[in-house]
Parts: sequence; structure tokens; C-alpha cells
Amino acid sequence: MNFQIPVYQIHLPEYVADKEPDHEAVGVKVDELIKQHWIGQHIAIRCVGSSEHPGKTTDDMIDIIKQLGHDRYDPERQGDRYENNEGKKIDIFAFDYYVEKDTKMFSVFTWPFFNHEGFGIGRPIKIDIVIIYDPAKLNVVEFTYAGREHEGVRSDGFIFKDPQHKSEAIKGIIKIV
Repeated sequence: MNFQIPVYQIHLPEYVADKEPDHEAVGVKVDELIKQHWIGQHIAIRCVGSSEHPGKTTDDMIDIIKQLGHDRYDPERQGDRYENNEGKKIDIFAFDYYVEKDTKMFSVFTWPFFNHEGFGIGRPIKIDIVIIYDPAKLNVVEFTYAGREHEGVRSDGFIFKDPQHKSEAIKGIIKIV
């Protein structure tokens, strides 16, 4: 890797896994950090809870992400694959945004992670890693989730345009402590 991926840290002691967060308040704080660095830019956001990776710390996961370009380090890991009706390859899920002064982003992620909507986890997950990607280095994969056809075609799946240099698609990483 010939370039440095910046890692930013934000301290949010009020954001814990065992108590429903004030999604709006936590979202505003993370959004402010995103806007500090990427205002006026098109980005794609992927969120990760390192607690879902037994034996790995948040810093371990950040190192893996910086090296691989994503958090999907173990193809045998349960819950790490993305099933869809078309059998399409999906490298990551992310939501893309054009970052403006009034753009709301992070609160869109905290609610489903807390309520485990569609994750099949059965318990809340605290997001502690936010990966910011350059969508110009990703291709959208349109698909329907297996078992969730009623949601219609989705466009939050992506593959890397350059599979040999996935890390170069990362604009930055935010560590939430």
C-alpha cells in the first residue's frame, strides 16, 4: 500500500450497545466529523461493529480494513456473506451520499444496528468503525435480498472497480470510542 488511509477518532461515551442511543444526537456528532473532512464530496459509508468479530479488537479490525479494503477477511465466517436472489457477487454494503451542510447520515445506521433489523443477530450492535469509501472506485450491484423480495431492488451493494487495489477506494476511517 503506497498511500496512507487517515483514521479519525471520535469520543462518544453516551453511545453504548446495551442502551438505545439517542440516534439523532449521536448521528449529528458523527455527521459533523464526516462533514469536516468530506463536505462537498460524494462518499459511500459502511459501518462495522467490531464486537461481531470475536478475538479482534477495534484496532485489529481497522488494520484488517486498511490492508484488505474491507472487513470481510474470512470467507468461512458465518454471517459474513451476502445472499441475494440473483447470486450476484457483492463485496460490501454501503450507503452513498453527497455530503452537504444539512445531510443526515450516521443516524440511518444506528437504528438498524441497535434494532438488528435484517441482520439476524438478535442483539444490539454498537458501531465502532465507519469506513468512508470513494464511490468512483466502486460499482453498484442492483439486487434483491433473499427472503426480503418485498423490499424491491436494492442498490446498496457494491463491488470494487479495481479488485487488486481495494484499499485505495477508502477515503478514511472513523473510530468511535
